[in-house]
Amino acid sequence: MANAQGYASDGEQGYVMVDIPGCYSLMAHSTEEEVARDFICFENPDAVIVVCDATCLERNLNLVLQILEANRRAVVCVNLMDEAKKKSITIRFDILEERLGVPVIGTAARSGKGLEQIYEGLNRVLELKREMVEAEEVEAEEATEAKEATEAEEAVEAEKSVDRRFAENPAPRILIRYPEYIEAAIARLTPAVKKTAGEGVNIRWLCARLLDSNENLMEAVRKYLTPVAESEEVSSLLMEIREEWQERGISQKQVSDDMASVFIRKAEFLCRGAVVFENQTYDKKDRLLDRLFTSKATGFPIMFLILLGVFWLTITGANYPSELLSSGLFWLEDRISDLFLTAGMPVVLNDLLVHGVYRVLAWVISVMLPPMAIFFPLFTLLEDFGYLPRVAFNLDRCFKRCAACGKQALTMCMGFGCNAAGIIGCRIIDSPRERLIAMITNNFVPCNGRFPTMIAIITMFFVGSAAGAFSSVLSAAILAGVIVLGVLMTLLISKILSATVLKGVPSSFTLELPPYRKPQIGKVIVRSIFDRTLFVLGRAIAVAAPAGLIIWLMANISVGDATLLAHCSGFLDPFARVIGMDGVILLAFILGFPANA
Repeated sequence: MANAQGYASDGEQGYVMVDIPGCYSLMAHSTEEEVARDFICFENPDAVIVVCDATCLERNLNLVLQILEANRRAVVCVNLMDEAKKKSITIRFDILEERLGVPVIGTAARSGKGLEQIYEGLNRVLELKREMVEAEEVEAEEATEAKEATEAEEAVEAEKSVDRRFAENPAPRILIRYPEYIEAAIARLTPAVKKTAGEGVNIRWLCARLLDSNENLMEAVRKYLTPVAESEEVSSLLMEIREEWQERGISQKQVSDDMASVFIRKAEFLCRGAVVFENQTYDKKDRLLDRLFTSKATGFPIMFLILLGVFWLTITGANYPSELLSSGLFWLEDRISDLFLTAGMPVVLNDLLVHGVYRVLAWVISVMLPPMAIFFPLFTLLEDFGYLPRVAFNLDRCFKRCAACGKQALTMCMGFGCNAAGIIGCRIIDSPRERLIAMITNNFVPCNGRFPTMIAIITMFFVGSAAGAFSSVLSAAILAGVIVLGVLMTLLISKILSATVLKGVPSSFTLELPPYRKPQIGKVIVRSIFDRTLFVLGRAIAVAAPAGLIIWLMANISVGDATLLAHCSGFLDPFARVIGMDGVILLAFILGFPANA
């Protein structure tokens, strides 16, 4: 888990932009939230751009308030304004700006609307920071001069100068006011924390978090603010305050609850009059669809039917393009061979390049490209529509019963695209036990690279005698059944591992169900073709080309009375017999191992 850095410019002004993991709260409950919190609170960024969802702004303002408490140099970006407009949600940015005291900008990232205004807001925040730094430097210089001055009049004049600057640049207002007993504790703790914390951290925020006593945050304080964590004065004050609270019947849980409720009430106040729902039933369609897609009675049957439909379209649509592509590529093989021989290329080199490398590439492209060119856009359309998170929601209950983490449903869905990506995605699971279970069982979900092979096997062995449209429906049904079997095996093995060598209790996590959106079909097709289909195909070609070369060499170089390929398969045959195969099948598996297919 890391922060990705990039560079951006607005005219002559350049920025180093750091994209931190998305989070719902700075009270970190996951690795990605820890990374985000540590960067915002302890790395002292010049400014923070907080991206909110315009369709559920009140919920997002909780995070905005937490960030503003820790770092006042922020720009609030209210995204998805196009979606808000469709749902008749009106947002008064002037009211929000006045209440928050920071720039609030509405954007629609899909169309690029409002992105220029973010730079303007960012410049305002950075300019304010520069003015504050300059004022502090001048104040420090004048304070030094006043201290060294021998005449009382100079000291008085310096003091008046400081007072004037303070009037011109007043301290930022406090957005969050806690109950009186917490405010009193913060006031007692502030001087001691200020002595040891140094610069770059908000003292009030730090005092509040020390009183909240979140163990996860305490670890971060020990890591980034060691002097505060080791301060005897701070520790003794915290102990005194907690003892006083206990005497008054105030538990640590009550303190945490009171602090959390302040943010919720403040978010409600901020939205009052600033966010107007002209249509009170704006989410009625979403609610109806959720009842349909996530219901215990209809969720799984619909999920299976959608899966069946996607595979039927993939198989039916891929047949003819695959046949045409294969015919064209193998027709081109003869032309290329004739061209090389006419140019005087040695026969051995011609056979190596054309019958070895090119032929394997032609097979790979003709078999893999058509199914992927259909499957990926369909998969991306479901993703854009907002259905895939509902699949994860449905499967969450199943994984919980297997004592595994619900996030495993997300990594399993990623495995449909690529098992390697699914295993890498397992890092979102916090528990090492649950992460290991997810990694072990991800291979039971077939990735897109296996679909062409599975479709070919199903066509040859199961539906070869079927005719007409029924054959494609039967192929899709069998393939969907194989996918379901893979999911069931994932659940079964997860249950067995959780009950034996990897015992434990399933952890909880937050899963956001995004609103249903009308997919942008043109953009989806372009994005899925270039970002997914061609990327996976390119990776397959990179493996297939050298593999074809090696296979041709092994098949055409003889040692004694047999080729290298025959010697290798003969060597592997005894080992293969033990597991019910033969040497040829095992050798094919080993040669295909780099491609995971």
